[in-house]
Amino acid sequence: MSGKLYVCPTPIGNLEDMTYRTVRILNEVDLIAAEDTRHSIKLLNHFEISKPLTSYHEHNKDSKGSYLIDKLLSGENIALISDAGMPGISDPGEEIIKQAIENNIEIEVLPGASASIIALVGSGLETRKFAFEGFLDRDKRVRRQQLEELKEERRTIIFYESPHRLKDTLKDMLKILGNRKIAVNRELTKKYQEVIREDIETVVEIFNEKEVKGEFVLIVEGFKGEITKKNSYDDLNEREYVIALLEEGKNKKEAIKIVCKDRKLQKDIVYKQVLDL
Repeated sequence: MSGKLYVCPTPIGNLEDMTYRTVRILNEVDLIAAEDTRHSIKLLNHFEISKPLTSYHEHNKDSKGSYLIDKLLSGENIALISDAGMPGISDPGEEIIKQAIENNIEIEVLPGASASIIALVGSGLETRKFAFEGFLDRDKRVRRQQLEELKEERRTIIFYESPHRLKDTLKDMLKILGNRKIAVNRELTKKYQEVIREDIETVVEIFNEKEVKGEFVLIVEGFKGEITKKNSYDDLNEREYVIALLEEGKNKKEAIKIVCKDRKLQKDIVYKQVLDL
């Protein structure tokens, strides 16, 4: 009989947010898979949990995923934890959960801390409907394209951002999304927790004069204007869009030019996708 995979959230800052149930499960399992064992050992020591610990992160998820699945199939119970918050949200835990399901391994997800929900509830913005985007791409062009695609998203949008990219991301948001309401959450549940509820333009000015430290959750107001009427190409990716134009009689050069203008993309981005046409 196979074991069980327990998905265990950990505190995002304040250790008092660890649940009794999570402590009990971590004490009962055969193995704990952690995103960063050096970080997690401090948490386990604090709660006097002494169990075998193994690393499971973005760079070893393929090889270690197979190892963990073998352990589960042999009957061992494993707890999956991340550095902070709910495993599987913007971290490689998503992959091992999928693998466990494919192998008919029982999964139990424990309730606990989640930075995105804490930030959303405290934002003062619409909570009935929301979209979780997590981290935007590191590449400037890709990030701006992602924001373009979210320009008319009516739901409240949740983003994660690192301190060294925060200023650029806020400036891109102001330029592409326009000056709408935003709640900037820093170091949630920690000693120096801070929430700034302003419009994007004001927040850009604040951080131009402010040292950026800590991890951020950005809660952005949804689009309130009139939705632009979609054309027949809006649901196509760039390659499909070019093909559709070729079928209408455009030559390749003309088609690429039209797609670049419509999608606000550099020529080389589209060209690479249609090299074989």
